[in-house]
Amino acid sequence: MRTVFEGWLTVFFGIQNYGDVINISLPLPSISISMMNSNEKDISYQTTNTYSTLNQLSENTKTIWFVCHGMGYLSRYFLKYFSDLNPEENYIVAPQAQSKYYTPPKFRHVGASWLTKENTLKETENVLRYFDAVFEAEEIPNNVNLIVLGYSQGVSVALRYIAKRQLVCAQIVMMSGGIPKELVAGDFQFLNPNTKVSLIYGNSDEYLDEDRLVSEKNRAFELFGHCNLRIIPFVGGHEVKKELLLDLIID
Repeated sequence: MRTVFEGWLTVFFGIQNYGDVINISLPLPSISISMMNSNEKDISYQTTNTYSTLNQLSENTKTIWFVCHGMGYLSRYFLKYFSDLNPEENYIVAPQAQSKYYTPPKFRHVGASWLTKENTLKETENVLRYFDAVFEAEEIPNNVNLIVLGYSQGVSVALRYIAKRQLVCAQIVMMSGGIPKELVAGDFQFLNPNTKVSLIYGNSDEYLDEDRLVSEKNRAFELFGHCNLRIIPFVGGHEVKKELLLDLIID
């Protein structure tokens, strides 16, 4: 199910959120930028962010999930979709998008976003360094299956991290999200041909028309055709399908 924020954006602005770029056209006041003598500068500083985990990492753990939520979520609430997995064998790590905001319509609840079209390249580097810190803190062992899952906007940051860090994983799960345009087949050639890659989408996803679906399928085959790629549609909309998660580790 799409978030209230995504629905609000669609209703009021007629926009779509299927990747990491949100385009909103609003009237702006007439201001002469040249007369303002304005400069935008970069600085680097240290920051602190949270992430959430579910269950305990132990010698009985067989699978570690690194799961990236969609726009409008907080990581601790995103974990609810993984609560039905065997807690002894599955350990879930959910990073938290840094950009938080109050969500409409009442602006009481807090959501978060990974990226926008503003300074996307630099913001992506911030996200990747944050992911580095999470992996370092968790000290993920090499003898377990690592599943990297992205939902909606989380697909874009998950795939960028895998590509940029050449992260070896047992499975890649793209659920109801778009593949970043800048990624190419060579970015994923390091993956073992046995790597399972799943493109999962709802057959009534309001952000996915027929043309977009064809495009995403073609991109998936272009980037992951050398892997064990599966296209998995389900009956539903723009949502996380909990019952499919168990199938991923059984297959």
